[in-house]
Amino acid sequence: MTTLVTGATGNTGRHVVAELVRRGEPVRALTRDPAGAAGRLPAGVELVAGTHTAPDGLGAALDGVSRLHITVTAGLAEVGPELVRRAVDAGVRRITVLWGGFVGPVEKAVAESGVEWTRLEPQEFMSNTLTWADSIRAEGIVREPYDFPSALVHEADIAAVAATALLDDGHHERAYNLTGPQALTPRERIAVLARATRRDIDFVPLTHEQAVDRLLATGVSRADAEYVIGWYASPTEDSTTVDDTVERVTGRPARTFAQWATEHADRF
Repeated sequence: MTTLVTGATGNTGRHVVAELVRRGEPVRALTRDPAGAAGRLPAGVELVAGTHTAPDGLGAALDGVSRLHITVTAGLAEVGPELVRRAVDAGVRRITVLWGGFVGPVEKAVAESGVEWTRLEPQEFMSNTLTWADSIRAEGIVREPYDFPSALVHEADIAAVAATALLDDGHHERAYNLTGPQALTPRERIAVLARATRRDIDFVPLTHEQAVDRLLATGVSRADAEYVIGWYASPTEDSTTVDDTVERVTGRPARTFAQWATEHADRF
């Protein structure tokens, strides 16, 4: 039984592909650029051209697929329900959906699809730390407006839970809150990164407005910028509380931020 993974070269998608391959499962990876993805994904993966935000062009990609992993991304809200409908009509019988931060049209369509489904609700990704890479390399500095803790989760752990839910029984109609094993403040993450990279890294606080302006400069709308910085200013209890779901579902402890930092030290 083949699994189709959308967003197959993204932060989590590539880990989902790798985990399924590790478990010996046939995988079809959906990507806009199959040629470019070839060197980034494991050998033996079937690469197909397309995007989940254009479901009307996915007839061939869905052919023979029994399991589907969906990553909710920008632009999917309007067409996501159509993607789910086409997938079910094509024979998909089990879906995992990596939600977009709230239960929107895609998540609702999955829940109402009539097939087995699992919703993955990770807190902050450890890979968000990569936004610090440029300033650390150039100046040895991290600039952030707030120093509140976050129970960051490793992308490979999200993928491990996804693969388990796709391949094993017992995960239907479950919404899994996913965190790492520690809630760390930016200063604490910086200390871990400093050890992993063997360099001094300083923390420089920003005002709320400076943080918003920094996002605006990247092309983000003011509404989105205020939402993101507001999330850091007033984190939810879920985002700061360690949850053992990764270990309960996969049978092994969640990866630490120190592990992530060692894996990515060369990028800083």
